[in-house]
Order: sequence, then structure tokens, then C-alpha cells
Amino acid sequence: PRTFWSIEEMVSARLFVNSSWISLLLWLHTETEAGLTPPHDLFMLTLNTNYTLTWDWDQSAAGSDSATFTVQYAGNHQLKKRNPKWTTVCAETSGRSCDLTRSGLNYLGLYTVRVQTNLNGSHSVWKSIQFCPDKDAAIGPPSKVRLGVSGSTLDIFITDPQNSSNNSMKEQLHKLYYEIVYWEQPEDGKGSMTMTMTTDVTILTLSEVEPWTRYCVQIRSRDDFYNKSSTFTPPLCIQTEGVVPWWKIFLFFLLSLVSCFLVVLLFLYGSHHCFHVCKATFLPNEKLPSYFKEDGDYPCLIVSELDQCDPVMIVCPESALLETNPAVDSAALPAGLDQDRRSFGVHLAPFLLRSAGGI
Repeated sequence: PRTFWSIEEMVSARLFVNSSWISLLLWLHTETEAGLTPPHDLFMLTLNTNYTLTWDWDQSAAGSDSATFTVQYAGNHQLKKRNPKWTTVCAETSGRSCDLTRSGLNYLGLYTVRVQTNLNGSHSVWKSIQFCPDKDAAIGPPSKVRLGVSGSTLDIFITDPQNSSNNSMKEQLHKLYYEIVYWEQPEDGKGSMTMTMTTDVTILTLSEVEPWTRYCVQIRSRDDFYNKSSTFTPPLCIQTEGVVPWWKIFLFFLLSLVSCFLVVLLFLYGSHHCFHVCKATFLPNEKLPSYFKEDGDYPCLIVSELDQCDPVMIVCPESALLETNPAVDSAALPAGLDQDRRSFGVHLAPFLLRSAGGI
């Protein structure tokens, strides 16, 4: 007998066939995705408002082919919708990390971040983690710490930790404060008891410190809402000052006075010595004896008694003088000379020598 299908049966049969095809396609797609290993060990590396998603993946599953990864995020409020809006941050990246710092995540928001493996047109299933910056992001220590001394007190200057926009993290954490640890550094190098205090200001003064003592300071940031704390800054050390005792002032003054006196004395001695050396070199004190100078037509051989010189006497026989120059016989002896032969010879010698030279 011929069988007739009603309209309802025909529609039901067609829907069954379509649903079977859809189920088959979904099964094939699922098997394809299930065959590709998804990323694992997802971790969000954070500091202040800098966020980086890292993951790991088994390269042996791809063989010689290189896999890429896609990273997306969406707000948890978007997931309640039928078609949630996913924002792609890193598409087809070959690395094992993705920077979400500039992706516009709100510090107080709650997000789902997921990553997928891509290989030769196939895609793995998504692996996701929940991320809330206010709860999960770590805070950093103060970006800068500076110490100053004002007499016997210690001044501390703190610069707030910076976010990705180079602004203070107090824009995100309004109750951010600082824990300060300081201690005295003894000269023998042994440890001493530490002292701790907290403050929410960036400039403060430690007055309960000893004068002329070296102190070291470390600071870290804290927020109590999610019990977050940063690492400590490197130790900074400085020595305090105080009132100088009167005996030290007097000793410094005395040493300065003695030093100035020695410098001036050394300068005067050096100048005096240099002057005498120059004078002895360029203007010597030794002069020629007076008997080397000529006075008139005759050399002055007779010196005064003041000059310590021995007189020179020339004694000649009278006959020899007369034989040498006969003209002397008729010449009269100079007036004022006595009959002493020695004196006569001394005074007459220059005249005779000059006469002999003219002959």
C-alpha cells in the first residue's frame, strides 16, 4: 500500500536530518580542536598597572610546524549576554606572552582572559583565567627614596610608585601607605634592633634618633584592602649631625691658625731665598779692585791704607837707571821726595817705565 506523509511528518523528518548534519559537523569540529593541544600554565605577571599574560605549550605536538596563539579578553558582565564581546589583544603571535597593559583594563574591573593555539588552520580549545587588577595585581615599592639630615633629625622623602601612565598609584589605591624600617648601623658592623613605623605622607622627619650616628632606612608600599605589600627598597644609610663641642671648635680654630702661619712663613722664606738667588746671579756683589782702574794718564798702583793691599816696590840700582836713560842726569827730582832709595825707586818707577816706552 502507498504511504502518504503528512506535512507535520515531513517537516519533522527534515528537521531531524538537518540537526543530524549539524551534530556531525560539530562533532568533527570538536575532534579537530581536541586533537590540537591548548596552552597550559596560564599566569598573569603584574606590577602596578602593567599586565602580561604568560603561558606554556608543548612544541612536540606540532612537530616541525610553528604554532601561533591568539589572546582575547572580555568583561565578566559581557559573558552574561548571548553574544559576548571579546577583544583581541594578540593575534597569531608566536611568543609565549602577551602584554595587556595598553588594552584598557579597568583597575576595578573583573575580566576573563583566554588564549588559543593556532596550527595549520586548526584551532585548539580556549584556555582562560579570571583576572581582577585590584585584587590580583601586585604593587611596587616607592619609585624613589631620598634621605636628608637637618641637625640631629633625619628627613625622609618618598616618591609614590608609578603606574603605566607615570602617575601616582594613589589614583588606583586611595589608601596606599608606607611601612618604614630603620636601624642604627654600629661601627663594629654588628646588627642592631630595627624600628618600624607607618605613614601615608611622602615627607616625614624622624626625631627620635641619636646625633652623630649612622642610620639605614628601607621602605615598602602597603594596601590593606586585599592585604597587598611590595618588596622593600634597597637600604639607604646616612649619618646624623648634632651640636659641636666647644673643644672641637677651639681645636679646629687652632689647627687652622697654625696651618695659615706655616703657609705664610713658608711663602716668605721661599720669596726671600729666591730673591737672593736671583740677585747673586744677575747682580753679584764682587767688584774689581781699585788698583785695576786707571786714574788719569798713569795707572794707580799706590792704594790707600784702607785697602788691604801690599805695596809693590821696585828697587833699581842708580847706575842702571842712569845708563838706561841718560836724560835723567839733567832732570831734577820731583819735589817732596826724600833721599830714601826705596821711596825714590817706588815713585820714580812709573815715570821711568813710561820714558822707556817712548824711546
